[in-house]
Amino acid sequence: MRSSDRTRIRRTGCRGHRGLETRGVEIVKGLRVVHGPDTWCDLGDMLPSLLTVDDFVVIGDAILTRLGEEPSVLARVLESRVRPRGRNRLGEALGLIRAGARSPMESLTRLMFVRAGFPEPSLNTSVLDVDGGWLLTGDLVWEKKRVVAEYQGATHAPISQRSHDADRMAVAVDDGVRMFEVFAEDVFDSRRRIRLLTRIAKALGLDPGQLRIA
Repeated sequence: MRSSDRTRIRRTGCRGHRGLETRGVEIVKGLRVVHGPDTWCDLGDMLPSLLTVDDFVVIGDAILTRLGEEPSVLARVLESRVRPRGRNRLGEALGLIRAGARSPMESLTRLMFVRAGFPEPSLNTSVLDVDGGWLLTGDLVWEKKRVVAEYQGATHAPISQRSHDADRMAVAVDDGVRMFEVFAEDVFDSRRRIRLLTRIAKALGLDPGQLRIA
């Protein structure tokens, strides 16, 4: 990307753009790159039909988590753009983006609960014992109800990691915390999704019949 007073870069394997003067620039691993919030808007403008609302939420979550910012930083950048082609999808995603997710699947798991009508969980939050001591950091935590959903991705597959996870979950359960493991199939397979959401709804004291569980 170059400033608007220069011609676009034209070379094999490179798609040139102009407008750098309106974007923030930062150094990542020694390379000059467009600032995350501007990149989020650029993706909506350049790939409006290829990325879904969920894609923009996942990307937005990752940017805010990395920067330690709130969604307002994305809103300001989007508002400053003049008729970006992906404005509608970006705007819809903006209301669903939260800082705190540590992986794309954590973002999609949170969306699953939010769209089903659950109260929003806290993300990667400390879970305390009855005396206020630290037990663990939960992926998705309903603190008042002491209910935790842990997304188990590939990094949790090695037996040593499974052993560590099982031990910390058992300690939390012994202290009265309700722990639920979530796998990719629980998010993408409708039968498993319904069973998981129903179990967690009951743990939270919610009526599954009043939620959008499907």
